[in-house]
Amino acid sequence: MPLLFIAAAAVFGLLILFYVYHSYDTQVSQENARIKQLQAQKTELEQIKLQVEAFEKQKQVLQERVGTIEQLQKDRTGGQELLDQVANTVSRAENLWLTSMTKKGGNITMIGAAASLNSVANFITALKRSGYFQKVEIKESKQDDRNAGVQTFLFTIEAEIAASGPTSTSPQAKTASAPSQNAPAAPAKKG
Repeated sequence: MPLLFIAAAAVFGLLILFYVYHSYDTQVSQENARIKQLQAQKTELEQIKLQVEAFEKQKQVLQERVGTIEQLQKDRTGGQELLDQVANTVSRAENLWLTSMTKKGGNITMIGAAASLNSVANFITALKRSGYFQKVEIKESKQDDRNAGVQTFLFTIEAEIAASGPTSTSPQAKTASAPSQNAPAAPAKKG
């Protein structure tokens, strides 16, 4: 009888050991399958990360292009405003004409001629009052010796273009930006 109890206990112990071993083996198999699944997901996520990085680089390149295009567009429209402002100022100056005008960045150099130094001084004052230019300086002014019969003064003026355009305190900016309330609307020009 004791031998039977020992044999039964041994069989029971073996059954418990087999059950524990089988459950741990099943857990190890499940964990290995889960590790393989996570490694596959990791590989997919690394590929997606590479794609996202490529898209970020493309986005940065496109943003730089858009910024360049916007800057070119701004410079293009700013050039028309600059020419209009200079043309309006020159047309109000008496006995003065420009022979060349060069724009580099935010600076403009104007070379021209005038019948008197007072005309040059009035032109500089008009440029300053326009609000479109700041730091207007005359770099050179001399009498033209090529034609002795007519007194002509050659000049070179450098000015810095105001970053914000004409200021609201300038009289030209007020009249240009605020049309008269009583004036009827002008018809559109054809052509």
